[in-house]
Amino acid sequence: MAAQFGRRVVKGAATTAVAAVAVAALSASQAPGVTDTAQGRQSTGSQPSSDPDADNSATGNSPYYTDLPPLNSPTPTPTTGTGTPTGTGEAEAGIPATVLDAYKKAEAALGESKPGCNLPWQLLAAIGKVESGQARGGRVDANGNTITPILGPVLNGNGFARITDTDGGAYDGDTTHDRAVGPMQFIPSTWEWSGRDGNGDGKKDPNNIYDAALAAGGYLCRFGWDLSDKADLRRAILSYNNSTHYLNTVLSWLEYYRKGTHEVPDGTGTLPSGRSDDNNGSSSSPTPTPTSPGTTPPSSQTPGGGGSTSPSPKPPTTTPPPSTPPTTPATPTDTVDHLEDAGTAKLTATAGDAFAEKIATRTETEAGKAVAKVRVRFTIVGDTDSVFTGGESVATVVTNSSGVATAPALKAGEKTGDFTVRATVVGRAVSGLDYKATVTARQADALARTGDTALTCVAGGEFADQVELKATYKGAAADGVEATATLIKAADDATANDKGPYFKDADGKTVRSLAGLKTDANGLLKLPKLYADDTAGTFLLRINTTGGATLTVELKVTAAPSSSPSPSAS
Repeated sequence: MAAQFGRRVVKGAATTAVAAVAVAALSASQAPGVTDTAQGRQSTGSQPSSDPDADNSATGNSPYYTDLPPLNSPTPTPTTGTGTPTGTGEAEAGIPATVLDAYKKAEAALGESKPGCNLPWQLLAAIGKVESGQARGGRVDANGNTITPILGPVLNGNGFARITDTDGGAYDGDTTHDRAVGPMQFIPSTWEWSGRDGNGDGKKDPNNIYDAALAAGGYLCRFGWDLSDKADLRRAILSYNNSTHYLNTVLSWLEYYRKGTHEVPDGTGTLPSGRSDDNNGSSSSPTPTPTSPGTTPPSSQTPGGGGSTSPSPKPPTTTPPPSTPPTTPATPTDTVDHLEDAGTAKLTATAGDAFAEKIATRTETEAGKAVAKVRVRFTIVGDTDSVFTGGESVATVVTNSSGVATAPALKAGEKTGDFTVRATVVGRAVSGLDYKATVTARQADALARTGDTALTCVAGGEFADQVELKATYKGAAADGVEATATLIKAADDATANDKGPYFKDADGKTVRSLAGLKTDANGLLKLPKLYADDTAGTFLLRINTTGGATLTVELKVTAAPSSSPSPSAS
């Protein structure tokens, strides 16, 4: 069935009754582990949160579509070849072509970069359905850009979470508060660190379905979560929008799409109608926001992408009496004036090792008083592959009663040099605090041969044994340590010799100095085969490693035996 744009479907009593049956059936069959409780539907092992942590989720816990899938499972039609399967049955099983392509490409990309996550594209489809009705039924262009902006309501605390502006209106056009943006409904502060370029155009745009789908997949795959595990799957979905009803709705669509789906032309997908904010006592129409000249005002879009623009009401004929706007109580975050270092020691680690020290930041008022219960975001900045525990480059921590937020442990990557960890207050525009961290190269402080066999050779021949060494650091095997090996002129002259033993390069040419060597996982280093020219004598091979470990090995070359003269005839 073609998408119905410009109006919402009005459901009658019969439909309501069917929906009630659907909820019960889906709870039992399509969302494993979901139960009904006195507090509402929730998943096993999950409890409703009194503090939704809206500004620390993907969507800011913005409203979402609550429609459930039909009870009848979609029936895929067998196809030949490698094309996308088509199908018949319920129209809800149809996913717009470009949107479906974006989900599948995101699954493939995450399958390579994070294979342990086991992200199914059907999960992205389920979230995309609940967040924006598959980009408003697939209203995207050929490149995946939404035809018109998809914006959630203003998160000003009036019936929704309160998140003050974090992007200067760059993504959502609002310079006062944040709004969820795009087909996967990211709030600007989350998109800032989780955004991805899914279509290779060099941009990270939350209004592009390819970028948004890949970002959503990356967001769901953080913390080492394995989405084939039910517990991790629930954690990931709840981190996207912290509502057990949201969890159950997404799980229902996930199971529905897993049973089969089919591709439909862009712009013809079905639109959902029920929304989680329909009965919360607030208007679902967004507040007008500033726009640039010549652009479509974001306020002309329905929150979450459902429906279309409604005519503006006519101005009243009489002037209403002045009213005092309600005041919103100040939150702890509102009182933060600046950040202070809370005794962080020097941050240095060897490549591949964990940093011994952790970053600690304190939030303070203008008077220097510590502020508790404030979210501090730590972001790794710079050209580095170092990460926090769990493999992420961003971590958010709530300050304790002393106003201190301690970041997770840092793990050094293989890239050496300096990088920065920046601490900022979530939902508050105060200057960030930068911490310098340094990654040093892997090193060894000792080298030793693994055998004691004398290394000898006849002039013009080759050494029978290869030189093998073990590198250690503070007594433990030193893996991945870089080393050089040079045949030197003398113990006090490290210049490469021009005679005596030698190595061969890939072309078989004589070389007497090797660089770029590296110890293996057990700290072992086996040098290439050695050869001897026609010069007899004792020679020296010196091996040096990063960190200062040095070993000099003796090589003995004996003269080739001379041939005896043949006896003459008497």
